Amino acid sequence: MEERYIASIDLGTSKFGLCVARVKGDDVQIVYYKETPSDGIRNSLVSNPQKASNLLQKAIAEAEAELMIKILQVVVGLPRYDVRQEIASGTVDRANPEEFISAEEVADLKALALETYPLEDGNSQIMYGAVAQSFTIEDQIEVMEDDVIGAISSDIKGTFKVFIGNRRATVAVDKIFNTLGIAIAKKYFLPDVVAKAVLTEDEKQNGVALVDIGAGVTSVSIYYGGIMRSYAAIPFGGRNITNDIRSECSISEPLAENIKKRFGACLPSKLGPLSEKVLQLRVTDPIKEVPVKYISEVIDARSREILSAVLFYIQESGLHNDLRCGVVLTGGGAKLTNLGNLLKDMSGYDIRPGYPRHKFSADVSNVYELGATASIGMVLAAKDDRLPDCATRPEAPAETKEEPVYEEVVDTSAPVLFADVDMGPEQKKEEKKKKVKVKVKKAPKETGEETTGTILWEKLTNWYNKMTEE
Repeated sequence: MEERYIASIDLGTSKFGLCVARVKGDDVQIVYYKETPSDGIRNSLVSNPQKASNLLQKAIAEAEAELMIKILQVVVGLPRYDVRQEIASGTVDRANPEEFISAEEVADLKALALETYPLEDGNSQIMYGAVAQSFTIEDQIEVMEDDVIGAISSDIKGTFKVFIGNRRATVAVDKIFNTLGIAIAKKYFLPDVVAKAVLTEDEKQNGVALVDIGAGVTSVSIYYGGIMRSYAAIPFGGRNITNDIRSECSISEPLAENIKKRFGACLPSKLGPLSEKVLQLRVTDPIKEVPVKYISEVIDARSREILSAVLFYIQESGLHNDLRCGVVLTGGGAKLTNLGNLLKDMSGYDIRPGYPRHKFSADVSNVYELGATASIGMVLAAKDDRLPDCATRPEAPAETKEEPVYEEVVDTSAPVLFADVDMGPEQKKEEKKKKVKVKVKKAPKETGEETTGTILWEKLTNWYNKMTEE
């Protein structure tokens, strides 16, 4: 079975997540994952393609050097913010009503619904994706996709939830990779592919809210009956918490981020012994002292604001009473200590962290973190979509058999026996003068008689002298 590479890039507000997987059939092996600081991205929207491409170029070059490959194309995620959801529908009359309904017919119906959906402004809007909600055939209504395939009917009517985004945002993404000379194999609507990496089929079936907390955007996707039923996003995330710490403590953003990662936590009343600690910030003169409990109070206030917005959208979906599996928290911002406990106190839902599920093997350890779910989800989606190889490998040099080298040694003191070219009479005379007869002094006789070796050597010498005289 042919082996291929899949490369995915998560264009985050605070970091780029670059993932490379080696795929062979259904076997997915993550061979590279690294996060690097990003720039030119705001609330998951590309605000400055040039800044983004400059940093991304270095990240890609580092991955290529480590893996010894050349990345030719990648899969990327579409922005999560500034996306609205609408309902689209379509109906087709079947040419062969007695035949089974095929998956291709359902896909064609979906494509028809998207093509005919009237965008308010086609110049500024674009379809990010669509999810089938239900189907209607002759004698059944609100049939799920898995159940309609294989049924028979004279026509099919489908209802779809479509997600509409900003066209300029996709143009900016194209600009980044055109600058880098890398093709985009496919753009994915991230909430759907993150669910592929994080949620179980039972959770999707019984009702669950997937809350993805990034640096600049927090999104909530609600699943019920096996499909996505609702989606919403707010322009707040982990970076807003960092900025609150920075402004309250009058320090730099990098230092505020480090303090949040090491000492940040929600629910100040549940800090335990940590609440008595005081941080000494030596970046100011005089040294500033900030209690850990105060930092927790700042974090708690902003976290409650973000989670209140999440709960509002869950309520708006009308499915708040159907979330039998509660809420799954994922994304880099979900690593904040006590965040899950805070959401449980505010909502009463069961909460669990959304780590990437083990649908793959990995040579790197950091791929199982909460912040890697978008990159992993795109790789898994691209594998299922059978996308072509995203990279090339240098060809191995052909084996060459070394031929032995012989060095020609010429003894200039010996006479020349053969010539490569014909010589005239005068040249032959000159050459004859140069030739020297070989004389061999006989070895003294030890037994009064010549040895066999001596006789042979004398015969050879006479033959040689005769040849040189002719």
